[in-house]
Amino acid sequence: MLDKDLLCATDLSPASHDALLAAQTVAERLNTRITLLHVLLRSERKDDGRDQVLAALNDQIKGARAEAGATPKVLEGDPMKAIASESGQGHSLLVLATHGARGLRQNLFGADILKLVRHAAIPCLVVQEGVRQESLLRRIVLPVAAHSDIGRLLDVVVALATVFAADVHVYQLVRPGESPSDELLANKLRMLERLQKENLRYEEVNEPSTTFSIGFAEATIKYAERVGAGAIAIMSHASEEYRYIADAEKERILTNAPRIPVLCT
Repeated sequence: MLDKDLLCATDLSPASHDALLAAQTVAERLNTRITLLHVLLRSERKDDGRDQVLAALNDQIKGARAEAGATPKVLEGDPMKAIASESGQGHSLLVLATHGARGLRQNLFGADILKLVRHAAIPCLVVQEGVRQESLLRRIVLPVAAHSDIGRLLDVVVALATVFAADVHVYQLVRPGESPSDELLANKLRMLERLQKENLRYEEVNEPSTTFSIGFAEATIKYAERVGAGAIAIMSHASEEYRYIADAEKERILTNAPRIPVLCT
């Protein structure tokens, strides 16, 4: 897994510069290259717009000191569809940026960020402008979940935790009077056994809920911030257990205020 190059989407903004820096950090650990992708705006398709964009992409690569490991690529079309389509063209991981609740200049990384990562063919690492590059993926908070297809997320967590020598916190929010489902408990055991099998450092965290909340995002973010996490790892689609609130909760994690990167499948 993660044996191909990385795809980094950019709109040439400061936030996407931070995404390229994050992609470079991951690429160096994986000993792989980066494809830096920009989807042309309508105004950039006229006259010498494409040439100007290519020059800007090369400037962004130079600014990140990634000349030896990154190749620019330009596509046309709907940005979300183009990025999702390109993600299936022989890449291992999609790295992209968000400004939090607001989207970037191409208006696809705000409310649409969840839609994009759900349509991507590969795991995604979502970062925000101002992300702490020095702590990237050094500690990963992995909330327990009841998804039947948790294996793909677990695979990418293990792969990145291995190359970053990260410790993984398997996190469960425990609410008074609430019994976790059999599916959630089975997945938690699966996570713990896999991490132990891979000889990775991990902690099992059972945190009592201190406030009334139906969701899980607020407690997860607060815990991740408290322990200095370099990523939160989540499934991008909803489990049956929390389908009615999942989208809002996942968007909240993706655009979290402490700017913790989010790894998702």
